[in-house]
Amino acid sequence: MKLSREELKGLMKNKLMQAGLHADDAETTAEILTWAHERGYYSHGAVRVEYYSERIAKGGITVEPNMTWKETGPCSGILDGDNGIGFTVAKVGMEKAIEMAKKNGIAVVGMANLSHSGSIGYYTEMAADEGLLAISFCQSDPMAVPYGGAEPYYGTNPMSFAAPTADDRKVVFDMATTVQAWGKILDKRSKHEEIPADWAVDENGAPVTDPHKVNALNPIAGAKGYGLMMLVDVFSGILLGVPFGGHVSSMYHDLSEGRRLGQMHIVIDPERFVGAEAFKKAMSQCLDELDAMKPAPGFDKVNFPGERAKNRMEKA
Repeated sequence: MKLSREELKGLMKNKLMQAGLHADDAETTAEILTWAHERGYYSHGAVRVEYYSERIAKGGITVEPNMTWKETGPCSGILDGDNGIGFTVAKVGMEKAIEMAKKNGIAVVGMANLSHSGSIGYYTEMAADEGLLAISFCQSDPMAVPYGGAEPYYGTNPMSFAAPTADDRKVVFDMATTVQAWGKILDKRSKHEEIPADWAVDENGAPVTDPHKVNALNPIAGAKGYGLMMLVDVFSGILLGVPFGGHVSSMYHDLSEGRRLGQMHIVIDPERFVGAEAFKKAMSQCLDELDAMKPAPGFDKVNFPGERAKNRMEKA
């Protein structure tokens, strides 16, 4: 069965509204889920609408949150989401950050007490669409071991950055800090297939190839990925006064409880540094040079971050 973009978005919006979410929040959530799905980020696309709907229906997401915004300085602020749907909270937070960065050159905006906000590349792309440079960090619940550890402590703890160019291209980089997503483990279990030994560990912290024996995921690049996991958690957890590390609530265990997650957006106006036009011109030059580079064996070309997702979206 093939659906148009608007048909898919409409089905998801209706599902969320049936669960109790207000129309404007359902519209925002469905839009961002569609954004992810059409770019091939299926683990953060339409497959998630059932989960969000169930959490909303069970009271784990507040459908009438009292969001509060507090400017803590000319370039900083905190948005308390009051356990509202994460997509709306994260989007409003980025809107605040964009406004602040345009006015003062840079913005550091924290969002506290929100639910899962989906693919965070959506939010950094919002800034790139306005000619700004952006970074975003977001917490996740414990499912990865720290380097050298045998017990899960950090989550997949994603991070994203986006940058504009002088043409219609945008760099949008969005990654988890684990070698693989938990969804890949579930997929291998269902197919009764082994996993590479560097993906995950068992209950003793030893490498495992049987997906049914996985206790936790590995950080990317060993100690370096572990450091990135901590970076994300410090910026989006400890700094915002929300639960951190092993204290972050599970995404799936108790759907009636709020998750109190944290997220951080950092937005910079290139005009305050090299200049907006010079920045965008140099970004385009950078992408042109990468595009012209001789590819390695097995590759057709060198893609910039977000290029393959853009191509999938255009074909969708």
